[in-house]
Amino acid sequence: MVVFDPGDDVAHTRAALAMHHPAAGRVTIHPTPGTESTLALAHNLLDALGKTTPVTGYRATDPAPVWTLAAAWLLALPVTRLTVLRAHLLPARGLNDLLALRVRTGVRLYLVCHQPQPSAVLEQALARTGYDMADADAVLSQDDQDPPHAPRTRQAAADTTEWISLPALTTLTSYESSPACACTAPTAAERGFRPPTLPTHIATRVAHRLERTAHPHLAAHLAAAVVTAASTSQLDTARVLDLALDGTTLTLHDRHNVRQGCTTHPVPAWAQPLLRAAAFTHLLATAERSSPLFTDPLGARGLPSVRDFAEHLKLRPPQPPPLRRKLHGGQ
Repeated sequence: MVVFDPGDDVAHTRAALAMHHPAAGRVTIHPTPGTESTLALAHNLLDALGKTTPVTGYRATDPAPVWTLAAAWLLALPVTRLTVLRAHLLPARGLNDLLALRVRTGVRLYLVCHQPQPSAVLEQALARTGYDMADADAVLSQDDQDPPHAPRTRQAAADTTEWISLPALTTLTSYESSPACACTAPTAAERGFRPPTLPTHIATRVAHRLERTAHPHLAAHLAAAVVTAASTSQLDTARVLDLALDGTTLTLHDRHNVRQGCTTHPVPAWAQPLLRAAAFTHLLATAERSSPLFTDPLGARGLPSVRDFAEHLKLRPPQPPPLRRKLHGGQ
């Protein structure tokens, strides 16, 4: 959809920005002015999704991995409407990347032109695809806004500098080998296994910290550790096909019965988009369902291990109390 705003009306821009609500499937991006970098445009999209940019681990001369990450996050949430302001100023490559993103994700793409006619570059890009045209008054309407009490995106937590102790991480470190297998794993409840309970207010804080990373496999790896209390060797057995399509369950394997055996774990709502994004990254990059879920198919370099990532986010298992010094004189 090409949306015309010939008067560059500030009310239309405000309405487009007010529509931005990723949790409800709507994202609005305002491209960085003065640059023709398609990587910057991909970062604009990740910024709008609440991810930390620039994305590390990839060559700055190759924006393709970052666009794949953006596509994976759009699919995982899922986002159904993407509005791009100042589309008439975008370079050809940026427009082509947005159109390719639409094909990969099925998102409805709204390109807002703040002038009476599309630019020559935009017309050339759109010549290879079907599109409709609309007036900004019809598309960018206040009627599209949420009602006063509609849920909004989770607010940023104010305690990101404080450590959070998570009993589930106590069993994270392991050195045994536990290869994947072709099994029909019982559920955790059938195994009689109950991971440590995560209070709602703690889950909210943990989710906020994990959601900030742009790397799905890192966020998903640590989220899975938190909700399953599994070891790293068990987590390493998870393949893309071991995650339910809707992200509600995750099967971990334990052929040698070192821990509790092969088990299918429930995944809480806050962690589902993170694991789904990891799976979509593999499916977009390689289409392989047998790939290890918590690896990066895009070849990032220099990323932290799951333990180091947890430390970076100030998430750790409960710590022993500090030693108390003995006072002289028997006191």
